[in-house]
Amino acid sequence: MKKLISLALVLALVLTSVFALAGCSKKSSGVTIAIPNDTTNEARALLLLEALGYIKLKDGAGITATPLDIAENPSNIEFKEVEAAQLPNVLKDVDYAVINSNYAIEAGLNPAKDALGIEGSSSAYGNILAVKQGNEQSDLVKALVAALESQQVADFIAATYDGAVISIVDHPTDGYDASVDYAALAGSSISVAASPTPHAEILAVAKDILAAKDITLEIKEFTDYVQPNNVVESGEIDANYFQHVPYLDDFNAENGTHIVSVAAIHVEPLGIYGGKQSSLDAIGG
Repeated sequence: MKKLISLALVLALVLTSVFALAGCSKKSSGVTIAIPNDTTNEARALLLLEALGYIKLKDGAGITATPLDIAENPSNIEFKEVEAAQLPNVLKDVDYAVINSNYAIEAGLNPAKDALGIEGSSSAYGNILAVKQGNEQSDLVKALVAALESQQVADFIAATYDGAVISIVDHPTDGYDASVDYAALAGSSISVAASPTPHAEILAVAKDILAAKDITLEIKEFTDYVQPNNVVESGEIDANYFQHVPYLDDFNAENGTHIVSVAAIHVEPLGIYGGKQSSLDAIGG
């Protein structure tokens, strides 16, 4: 009987050791990554992490992917979904955060230097000037488009943002549209809703170009991604400049709005930044 008990104890110890080793072999980084909670930017964040090799999304998951579409998460990353503008504020409380460049810049982060990983400068995410459907061909809108597509704006972007913001205008203009009767527009104004950085700063260059033709550009700053579309839809403001087409398409579908893109001006690569961590080593291979 004693031999049987001793044998049982030995077997129990062996099994315990086996299970312990099995548990140790499983990756468990325990890291938390904060990501944007709006549909398209959340997907961009997950696609960035997939490109870096930390997760694998289900086949077919694309620009509407959410954490529910993660097929493989070998490091057991915990995702914290946060409103995009608040991501810099929660960075200190998480291991990492994937942040839109405009909010990173506002928080004093340089995407080109501080990001531990950054997405490519895909024009699919080009930030656009958008107006309510039906206003695309108005002379004021065309004048604003020409100003934003100017060489002056392209040069300002290149000189100011150190690669964190990249112009995607293929053929910059001199700032003016030959089809527009600028004399007839003298004394008129156009309003644009924009995030403070970099959009309002870029618009300030366009403002000077239009001012030379006696056209006033009124720049209205917003810090969220919802109201700029709402005020354009209502007609309170003429245009906005803060979003990319995938976000706009999703917003229109969700809210029944009728806003369209008239020009793509720049791209802001999404980056992953360290909060409690200073490198990506904590995630694991």
